[in-house]
Amino acid sequence: QVQLMGSGGGWVQPGGSLTLSCAATRNISRNDMGWSRQGPGKERELVASVSASGSASYANSVKGRFTVSRDHAKNTAYLQMNSLKPEDTAVYYCVSVGPLGHYWGQGTQVTVSS
Repeated sequence: QVQLMGSGGGWVQPGGSLTLSCAATRNISRNDMGWSRQGPGKERELVASVSASGSASYANSVKGRFTVSRDHAKNTAYLQMNSLKPEDTAVYYCVSVGPLGHYWGQGTQVTVSS
């Protein structure tokens, strides 16, 4: 069984930056890793993911502003979020999918407001 431990959320003003981390409790290098988010009154959406080989993909809403990466040695993925907008306000969930199974983290709140 794998647990995903998310961290790094918080409050930031529009235009600011935050970095989210997602640490797996064991080797998860064969799985993709990423983040989904659910804003107030919105459906959950996948915003960024990074494959086992390091290939990244992004939702159109975050392209050019968010960068996803992973460190296999630390079993950890990162989401660098720049130029944050109020519409990025959401609970962000770390997710991992692949041959090792499908796992979700507990969620971390990101609030963008002035």
